[in-house]
Amino acid sequence: MQNTITGIKNSLEAASSRIQEAEEQISEVEDRLVEIMDAEQKRKKRLKTIEESPREHWDNVKHANIHIIGVPEGEEREKGTENIVQEIIAKNFPHMGKEPLTQIQEAQRVPYKINPRRSTPRHILTKLTKIEDKEKILKAAREKKQKTYKGTPIRLSTDFSAENLQSRREWHDIPNVMKGKNLQPRILYPARQI
Repeated sequence: MQNTITGIKNSLEAASSRIQEAEEQISEVEDRLVEIMDAEQKRKKRLKTIEESPREHWDNVKHANIHIIGVPEGEEREKGTENIVQEIIAKNFPHMGKEPLTQIQEAQRVPYKINPRRSTPRHILTKLTKIEDKEKILKAAREKKQKTYKGTPIRLSTDFSAENLQSRREWHDIPNVMKGKNLQPRILYPARQI
């Protein structure tokens, strides 16, 4: 009887020691799993930062650019693209033409980004030397509703990277849905994507 009790005690001790070893192994595996999950989150965050970095650099490069949309094709052959841009600024924003603020670094026709089969003329991309000039021109363009070049209506817009344009398109329907639900959506400026 004593031998049987001793055998049972020994087997219980062996079982409890195996249980403790198993619990320690489970604890180590759980710790490693937490470390792996933390490393994965850090990797995802780094990857997102790496993906956003070129977008920010590209937006900084394009920061001083203006698109002029609607100028008829062939005009730049006669006068030169820079002269067309100077003429548009002088005629549509006469108060800005007096100041020597608009120093155009480069102006050129750019190919279509969205649909090459469109019947509208290609845009004129204008790179200004100062960002302040771009902001003044765009502010004046917003204030003056109708802008023309030789009687043809034109539009001026800022130049965004393809990623920013895509994200703007994705958000385009949200205000309409909110208005449909009798909400009053507002955009606070300056807005920055996160």
